[in-house]
Amino acid sequence: MRCHKLVAYSVSAAAMVTLVAAGDAWEIKSQNKLVKHCANREGYDVCNIVLDISDTHALCSVCRLNRTIPDLAKPENRLRWSKLEQAKRRLLIGLMDLHLPLEAPVRGYSRGLCFDFLEDQRSNSDVAQKFITTGHRDGVITINILEADDVQRVWQREHVGERYRTLLGHMRHEVGHYYFELIVSDREGFGQIFGDVDTAYEKALKNYYARGPLPGWEQSHISAYASAHPAEDWAECFAHYLHMADTLETATAHRLIEQFSEQGDFEQLLLLWDRFSASLNEVNRSLGLSDAYPFVITPIVKNKLRFIHSAIARYVGLQL
Repeated sequence: MRCHKLVAYSVSAAAMVTLVAAGDAWEIKSQNKLVKHCANREGYDVCNIVLDISDTHALCSVCRLNRTIPDLAKPENRLRWSKLEQAKRRLLIGLMDLHLPLEAPVRGYSRGLCFDFLEDQRSNSDVAQKFITTGHRDGVITINILEADDVQRVWQREHVGERYRTLLGHMRHEVGHYYFELIVSDREGFGQIFGDVDTAYEKALKNYYARGPLPGWEQSHISAYASAHPAEDWAECFAHYLHMADTLETATAHRLIEQFSEQGDFEQLLLLWDRFSASLNEVNRSLGLSDAYPFVITPIVKNKLRFIHSAIARYVGLQL
């Protein structure tokens, strides 16, 4: 914003880089490396990732995970898609930082992660579906594009009484379901901490929406929805672990906290998070804003987050 240089994100360098023109291509400044823009930047200005000039793909590795994108003939969908892609990039780069695979087939899935950004009749009367629910199935993350509409998302958050609702939060929650199948090898240990994941899922959700969360859920769950079923408890906690890791990494990069490593000691990670999230909330209050992190990590929730930290470390250790 000061030097007016063109910048982009390099997946291979895991960093933002400065670009200088080099004929029909671009060169990463000071690296003598030629790159090209992702086609979704050149065509739609919704991606900031560059590929090696020799890469035969037109799309970057992040954009290639899209299975369905919104109907771009509708001008409002351009902005919605841009917001969806921004959240998705932050999600996937965070997963890469944790050394978690993006395209590992699990439990018979035909591929790894992929994304469907879909409309229902509330935003497009021409589609068949009256209502599209954000969710996960067999590695496919479905996001209703209305979630990229700020007014609609806030209305939905207030309607269901949620403390927090963001595009990034949705995506982090849904990938939690995918990674459960991939990284949780200790099902007995999982059951002792989260409960029986084989409990009838549809029945549990119907009960949650009919009767509300478990009484006293605040002591044992990170959110009300986490109390609906052990699978949702895992996904909510997994999302919060990603919140913690990514936020602390960003705070470190901006020299707001001391050095942080996702692969470090869990107790140290949690201590840093407790201090930083409290400070972050106070800063928001000073600006007259709501808390950035409106949650409480109780001892029971702490054990669940520790299990996730250990499951990731164990899986990554076996792969490296």
